[in-house]
Amino acid sequence: MSARRLGTVCWGVVGLVAALTVALPATAGTCPASTTCSTTVTFTVTAPDGLTITVPSGPVNIGSGAPGGQISGQLGSITVSDQRATLAATWTASVVAATGGFTTGGGTAPETIPNTAVLYWSGAATSTTGSGTFVPGQANAAAAQSLDLSRTAFSKTTGSGANSATWNPTVVINVPAGAVAGVYTGTVNHSVA
Repeated sequence: MSARRLGTVCWGVVGLVAALTVALPATAGTCPASTTCSTTVTFTVTAPDGLTITVPSGPVNIGSGAPGGQISGQLGSITVSDQRATLAATWTASVVAATGGFTTGGGTAPETIPNTAVLYWSGAATSTTGSGTFVPGQANAAAAQSLDLSRTAFSKTTGSGANSATWNPTVVINVPAGAVAGVYTGTVNHSVA
């Protein structure tokens, strides 16, 4: 047999062996009688939505009052949803009023109520899901805080897995004696991390 023909035959055999090797299915575990045969199983738990906060779209009208008085009303439901499914599923929701305070008309000094006069208290959760400890930032009116600085609105300090909390905070406006009449508008910002 010529060297050329022998080379062709050899390459043909190598190709057949390679094809058979690739085509063979994976073999199952084989165990003798009276022994345990094990199969490792894997799966993935996904967390598609992460950590989110939902607030009322507004505008929210919390009422009316005279200069030197107080206006108080609930903002509406705030919900933190934690779908990260982590081992340490803790979070803190924060709240602060936007810079510039609450204004009417041209926003001059008499037409502005500063954020130091705007108070917030979260109260207890109206609903929760999941395990862990949910803590209001301000449990009652006596604990209300001004919104000139970022404040803790609500938090989850222990627990794991998916969870959520909803609360309906109260906003209190201490209307300055020198405030002018008008519809005042400002922004209350919530965030979660």
